[in-house]
Amino acid sequence: MADQQARLSWRDGTVPVSDQFDDPYFSLQDGLAETEHVFLAGNDLPARFAPGFRIAELGFGTGLNMLAVWRAWEAAGQAGPLHFTSFEAFPMAPADMAKALEAFPAVAPWAARFLEKWQGTGTCDLGSLQLEVIAGDARVSLAEWTGQADAWFLDGFSPAKNPELWEEALMGEVAAHTVPGGSAATYTAAGFVRRGLEAAGFEVTRIPGYGRKRHMTKAVKP
Repeated sequence: MADQQARLSWRDGTVPVSDQFDDPYFSLQDGLAETEHVFLAGNDLPARFAPGFRIAELGFGTGLNMLAVWRAWEAAGQAGPLHFTSFEAFPMAPADMAKALEAFPAVAPWAARFLEKWQGTGTCDLGSLQLEVIAGDARVSLAEWTGQADAWFLDGFSPAKNPELWEEALMGEVAAHTVPGGSAATYTAAGFVRRGLEAAGFEVTRIPGYGRKRHMTKAVKP
C-alpha cells in the first residue's frame, strides 16, 4: 500500500506542486518537451525500441512520462506491448492527474485512454502498453521487484528535497534491475547522484539538460 496519497497545491491553477516535497511535478517551461529531452532522448529512445521493451521509473507523478513514451511507441509502429513499471510512494488521485494533464494537449488522446481505465495504483492493460504502478517506498519495493528494465526514468523530486529516492543503495537496486546494455536517465546532475550510479556499476555521462538546467545525467550499464 502507498504511504499516503499525494497532497497537492496548484501553481497558476495548472501546475501541480507536491506539498510533501514543495516541488512541482513538471517543468514550468514545458513539461512534455522536458520529458522527451531527458527521458526519451536520454535513453536513446525511440531508436532502441524493440519487441518486449521494458521501462521502469522512480516517481510516476502525473503519468506524463508514461504517456510521452507510449505515444512514441505507437508512432514507431512497434509490435506487441511496451512494458512500463513505476514506483510511486504518493500516488496522485486520478482526478488530479486529469487536471494536470490538461496542460499537454499533444498527449490528450493517450491521456484519455489511460484515465478511462486507471484506478490509481496497480496494473492497467492499455493494449499497446502494459502499465504497473507499485505503491509504497521504492527503497523497499524495488528490492522486492523481480523484473528487469531496458531503460530507467529516474524522476523523483529534487535530490535536495527528496534525497531518499536518490541514495546510493537505491541506485544499486536500479542497477541490479537493469539488463546489460540497459540505461538510465535523469534531469539531475547532482554529484552524489552521479557518484551513486557510478558506484552501482553504471558508466555515467553528464550531458546538456533541458531549458534552464545546464546539465543532466545519462547512465549505461556495461
